[in-house]
Amino acid sequence: ASKQDLNYREFLEQALAQEWGGRHQKGLESRLKQARLPWIKTLEQFDFSFQPSIDHKIVRDLAGLGFVERGENVVLLGPPGVGKTHIAVALGVKAAEAGHRVLFMTLDRLVSTLVRSRQENRLDRQLQQLTYPKVLVLDEMGYLPMTREEASLFFRLINRRYERASTILTSNKSFMDWGEIFGDQVIATAILDRLLHHSTTLNIKGESYRLKDKRRAGLVTTPTAKEDDTSHNPEAVPMKEH
Repeated sequence: ASKQDLNYREFLEQALAQEWGGRHQKGLESRLKQARLPWIKTLEQFDFSFQPSIDHKIVRDLAGLGFVERGENVVLLGPPGVGKTHIAVALGVKAAEAGHRVLFMTLDRLVSTLVRSRQENRLDRQLQQLTYPKVLVLDEMGYLPMTREEASLFFRLINRRYERASTILTSNKSFMDWGEIFGDQVIATAILDRLLHHSTTLNIKGESYRLKDKRRAGLVTTPTAKEDDTSHNPEAVPMKEH
């Protein structure tokens, strides 16, 4: 082949690479916009040295997105401010980069959406829409208790997504306390049964990022073990269930 042919071939390869890169970038921007993430965070930005309780191997495994391909779930437990939402969002970003559809919602917003759709006689359609995302990130489980109706609606969503798509959930409450969250131990057990059947659970026991500077200045005291919502739960330890 002549030098001119090689130059043309190189130019064509570069042009195709740029076109593909442009399409990929536009697709990623669109997926991130649809995901409604509160902000963009990556696992590379996470300060693992500040939270030594986290098993790096488990996080690296999750970053490979095998759990998404298998339709498994991720549950992040720990007190406020330890980085649960950061990791959940970072995994959502990873999934979006890999071409998966992602959606982020707080539990409060999710419950309000489900209740409203039921009142407007479009619950089935809403549940179907919430089943589409390959990764559904649900943040702040446990901050507000649910009524029996709300818990029932949440169960229906988890049941719809069971073994079909992945749910990433963050909570400041141990599994033992979920009966209080849902106001019904039977519903809580049914939800946990489906959520944890194929799942990875990370229990983060550490200081709050948001309060670390105040603690160093002596303005805030470090909580005792009793104040750590998840410290007393033998189930809430880094584990992987299949």
